[in-house]
Amino acid sequence: MGLFILRRLGVMILTALCLTFVVFWLTNLYPNLEKLAKTQGNFRMSDEAVESYLGKNGYLQPMPVKFGQWLGVLPGWTVESEGVTTGKCFGADTPEDERRSFCGVLQGDWGFSTVFKDEVGTIVSTRLGLTGKLMFFVMLVMVPMALIVGVLAGMREGSKLDRSLSTFSIASTATPEYVSGVIFIAVFASSAFGLKWFKGSATSAMESVSFENFTLPVVTIALYGMGYIARMTRASMTEVMTAQYIRTARLKGVKFSDIVLKHALRNALIAPFTVIMLQFPWLLNGVVIVETLFNYKGFGWLLVQAASNNDIELLLAVSVVSVIVVLVTQLISDIGYVYLNPRIRIA
Repeated sequence: MGLFILRRLGVMILTALCLTFVVFWLTNLYPNLEKLAKTQGNFRMSDEAVESYLGKNGYLQPMPVKFGQWLGVLPGWTVESEGVTTGKCFGADTPEDERRSFCGVLQGDWGFSTVFKDEVGTIVSTRLGLTGKLMFFVMLVMVPMALIVGVLAGMREGSKLDRSLSTFSIASTATPEYVSGVIFIAVFASSAFGLKWFKGSATSAMESVSFENFTLPVVTIALYGMGYIARMTRASMTEVMTAQYIRTARLKGVKFSDIVLKHALRNALIAPFTVIMLQFPWLLNGVVIVETLFNYKGFGWLLVQAASNNDIELLLAVSVVSVIVVLVTQLISDIGYVYLNPRIRIA
């Protein structure tokens, strides 16, 4: 197991570097850099002024060099103008004995946001914490309900209960969040139907979560993801219930509830476990619509702001965090296989 984890970690690091470099290359294309210069200066800037701005901020270096500096494996750029030396890692007023040569991601320096005028690391950690809070409540609602629906549907294939729950699962997955969210707001948060039970905005939930301000966004996301997990659980449960050892247990007179809980459920959870783990990266980046719809300024909202405002440093940080979450959840799902099915360990 230890060797397997080490091998997977090596593959993860290599994959993260490759994906990060692709994102870095795309965000540092010259049209994006030109737009950044004009945003920070003046949209009527001449080409010479743009070149001067980009040169003073180290954007005109070769792509591999910039990537190495951003990672923190190469010394940061320095520029001397009118006898004053500035650089990526220090300012003009920084004492010489405090000037650093390396200041990248590996050193914990994610850069400075040109939109929010703050450290990127601080912004990302704050927004990630808000989305983490949303993810916690969504998973708390979505996973148990999805497993219950899937298991009940898969226990007796073809029954009325199976058809009803399968129809509900398909309908929930087929309904996009922006449709169900708008419907929930119109029905439960406006005076159109006289049911003003909840708030249409979840902005106040950023400070204090309550049943009134957090129910609609949580239910909107949970309802969409629940159908997919329930369908996978139902398909896996149906397959397990037709296995030979299940038939043998039933012929021996074992109670049906014991067959489901003690024999079928553990093997049936292997496939849904992977789907559940994949919900984390989806929740991290796929809640953009819901966070925007309910004005909840989390990680998905931050991704939209970084992309729409061409905030290169912030966009890079958001992308790196997304890549790490995807790779880590994949590793956890692979390890989870071993504990759910010991035969995988033997193989």
